[in-house]
Amino acid sequence: MRLTFVGTGGGMPTPERALPSLAIRFGGSLFVFDCGEGTQRQLMAAKLGFPSSTHVFVTHLHADHYLGLAGLIATMDLSRREAPLHVYGPSGIRDSLELLLLGSRINPSFEVVVKEVGAGEVMSGRDFVIDAIWTNHTVPSLAYRLRERDRPGKVDVGFLESIGLPKGPLWGELQRGRTVVYRGRTIRPDEAVGPPKRGRSVVYSGDSAPFAGMVEFARGADVLVHESTYDRSLKSKAEEDLHSTAADAATIAMTAGVKLLVLYHLSSRYRGRWEILLNEARSVFPNVILPEDLQSIDVTC
Repeated sequence: MRLTFVGTGGGMPTPERALPSLAIRFGGSLFVFDCGEGTQRQLMAAKLGFPSSTHVFVTHLHADHYLGLAGLIATMDLSRREAPLHVYGPSGIRDSLELLLLGSRINPSFEVVVKEVGAGEVMSGRDFVIDAIWTNHTVPSLAYRLRERDRPGKVDVGFLESIGLPKGPLWGELQRGRTVVYRGRTIRPDEAVGPPKRGRSVVYSGDSAPFAGMVEFARGADVLVHESTYDRSLKSKAEEDLHSTAADAATIAMTAGVKLLVLYHLSSRYRGRWEILLNEARSVFPNVILPEDLQSIDVTC
């Protein structure tokens, strides 16, 4: 599970920070959360490319979060993509994307599958679930969470070898929680396999003023990527625009008990002095990073 911070800026890009986009590579798929202008160039620069299993999750319909879809689709088409592209977002994303493509004279040869979603489960696979909640913003906006399903516990190799059970399919059955019988002996999973390993989770806030629901949504997450548009000296502006300060994001991270907070959606007014936001957050919650564009981190077990 690798996170790449494709674009870390807010509504106005800077030479160092592109518009918002987070990419997560997991299980052979690429999950892209928000798609600001130029996202396709950033994905290429990060050497992520456009895998056949690519899914884009738009938080809301402010320009800096979805206008890059037109360029992304055009680039994929020029690359002779054949696999479908899946796009998820709140109500209105289908019409907005159709207008973008129509106005840009983009008629892709591959299928663009658009699904309008709300709170609850958005997508799932064998090893993961992606769900969402509504956030507190000026337009309908979603936060997304990628949750890895709990993984089977570790096989007690010494025990199974001691009872003579050969390595093979029966080991897998035990690891999947099924009792097996071998040479008349019943072997239970709880005596042959350790406890399940908790799945990893990443939460992406999108744009939002702080609210209690975000704390519960991010509870125990390995990584919380939370918008931190302003510092506390602009708290009144953050409240007016329904954005968060770095201190707000850190308070949510602390209260939710997350392992790592990532500051995101950074206002261009802090260009050259990003440490203002980082230092503010660290005064509340110690385990914080303020990434550069294209920086990557691995979410370990």
